[in-house]
Amino acid sequence: MSGLVFGIIISALVSGGAVYLVLESKKDKGVSKSDEPVVPSMEGEPEEKEAAEVAVKEETPITEQVDEATLAKANLAKQHLIREAKNRAKEILLEAKDKGLEIVNEAEEKARQAKNEAAGLEKDLAVREAKIESHEEDIKEKAAALKQAREAIEKRQEDIDQLFHKQKKKLQEVSSLTREEAREILLKRFDKELAEEKSKRIRELEKEIKEKADSKSQEILLEALRHGSTDYIVEHTTSKVKLADPDMKGRIIGKEGRNIKTFEKLTGVELDLDDSSGDITVSCFDSVRREIGKIALERLIADGRIQPARIEDIVEQTRKDIEHIIYKEGDKLCHMLGVYDLPKDLVRTLGKFKYRFSYGQNMTKHTLEVAKIGISLAQQLNADVDVVRMGCLLHDVGKVLGDGKGSHVDLGLDYLKEHGVSQDVLACVKEHHEDDYSSIEAAIVALADHISGARPGARSEDYESFSQRMRDLEEAATAFDGVEKAYAISSGREVRVFVEPDKVDDASTALLAREIARKIELEQTYPGVVNVTVIRETRKMETAR
Repeated sequence: MSGLVFGIIISALVSGGAVYLVLESKKDKGVSKSDEPVVPSMEGEPEEKEAAEVAVKEETPITEQVDEATLAKANLAKQHLIREAKNRAKEILLEAKDKGLEIVNEAEEKARQAKNEAAGLEKDLAVREAKIESHEEDIKEKAAALKQAREAIEKRQEDIDQLFHKQKKKLQEVSSLTREEAREILLKRFDKELAEEKSKRIRELEKEIKEKADSKSQEILLEALRHGSTDYIVEHTTSKVKLADPDMKGRIIGKEGRNIKTFEKLTGVELDLDDSSGDITVSCFDSVRREIGKIALERLIADGRIQPARIEDIVEQTRKDIEHIIYKEGDKLCHMLGVYDLPKDLVRTLGKFKYRFSYGQNMTKHTLEVAKIGISLAQQLNADVDVVRMGCLLHDVGKVLGDGKGSHVDLGLDYLKEHGVSQDVLACVKEHHEDDYSSIEAAIVALADHISGARPGARSEDYESFSQRMRDLEEAATAFDGVEKAYAISSGREVRVFVEPDKVDDASTALLAREIARKIELEQTYPGVVNVTVIRETRKMETAR
């Protein structure tokens, strides 16, 4: 490294000297050219030569003076250049020294780093060698311990074999049993011990499986609920139509009430015009008829021509439009659940779910939620997803089939049989409110329906209002003479009335059932229909003495 620095210094000195020589050479040339006297030509006449010589003689002192001044300036410039060259040489020398020192420092730093790295590698190598030696010692110790354990096991096995042979021989001597008989006794004893061990193991496995099954079932239900979450619309039995002009009420009533009577007769709804806010209330328990009445009334008000003939035309047109909307809603519901090729009548019936509510649950939303939960459960439990999908879609179809007799389950079964639905799906519909199930698909549909209806917030009717409605139905029946007891069952869809046989005869039971149904229809509010069953029972008792 010192040789490199010395070379740089020599190069700097040589460069400075070369610059100095070049500058000296240029100054010498300038002086020589300026020192040469300018001699004019002597050719010509003698008189001219003499005159020229005289002129030269006269001008000689002036030229010498100029040459001396020029020479002084050249000397000053020369000295200045020499000083600059020496200064530049000193600067170059200093720069060379600094560069040399920098290179030396860098080299020393790299050497120090390399030395440190080498020392670190040597240290790591020594640590690894120590670890390897330690592992080798451990392996040797373990190998020795393993060898000792193997020898001890072999010796123990030999002792066991000898003891077994001694016991077998002694057993034969004591009991006078043959080899085969003794073998049979030993095998029976081993079988008994194995049976006890298996029984214990089975109990432990059953307990473990039950715990895992409970946890897994909770996970499956939570996953199904997550997929089946939907929003609900609160149940209503009335709709309101706003009037821009309160005088419109008189036109709706018409002369002698003919307009409102015609409207109510054609639509099957009741109009309440006594609202002080200027609105008209359309009430009906049949949600489809109520929707037809609401839309028809709005169209009549917008049209302005309110008369029986016009009312009939608009109601008919509105009914057709609603039927078209119902079919579209049914087709939309089927497509959302991936169900196709259903009969058009069945699709139209499913579309009525849009206007049907049960305890605050819209039937379309309820069906979608049940289907999502059921499909998720079927996928988790490896059940038939298609059967579960159809069962969830059709399980409540009986609720929109009108005023038929029996529960919505019976009505739905009869209706679905007419449309050729498979037996597996019919079983799901039939058993979705029962406790015993004929298939896993039926159990899944029932569970999904129960989750959808029983979860908090799904239904708007609370326990108090439900129990009050049941009491009102029973009180309506017991208000008649001759009624002994009355029970509201099937969530208020049926009332069973027991009469006193001495006061009510067989001919009067039909009239009594009609009067009770009429009273309930006029005085109470309820979803769907209420069937009234009157039971008259005669018992005669004798005692043998």
